[in-house]
Amino acid sequence: MSLKVGDRAPEFELIDTELKPVTLKELNRDGKVVISFIVAASSPVCEKELCSFRDSWDAIKSAGAKVVAVSNDGPFANKAFAQANSLNFPVLSDYASKAIRDYGVLMPDLLHIKGYNAAKRSVFVVMEDGTVGYAWVSEDPLKEPDYDAIYKFVSG
Repeated sequence: MSLKVGDRAPEFELIDTELKPVTLKELNRDGKVVISFIVAASSPVCEKELCSFRDSWDAIKSAGAKVVAVSNDGPFANKAFAQANSLNFPVLSDYASKAIRDYGVLMPDLLHIKGYNAAKRSVFVVMEDGTVGYAWVSEDPLKEPDYDAIYKFVSG
């Protein structure tokens, strides 16, 4: 079961594209954090989603929020994906799917391949007090989030 608005966001420590650990506590220190769980680095819908966040980075940052993407791809795949798309926010590797499980967004057997797990496309906004203020989870990996609703939430 995925997290709901009002739930405490589980802490995580994930590896960035430079192989450095990043924690939610560290990200959340200066304001809201928009966590975008993606299905797979370099997939077309994930690319469109993260490029939408990239293109709105200034508006999100001026609203006092940060964006971070999380996938269960390794840090090297995430780095190539981030560089190819000039992403201006961290793409974190949850290769063990721990945070993905903790947030309740594990999608087992992606594409009907036994044991090939991924994250459901989902977005959570973690508030300054560590609770979930916004939650969106899709069972359809091809469905994009409502970007306007996310931007409106973080600026409101």
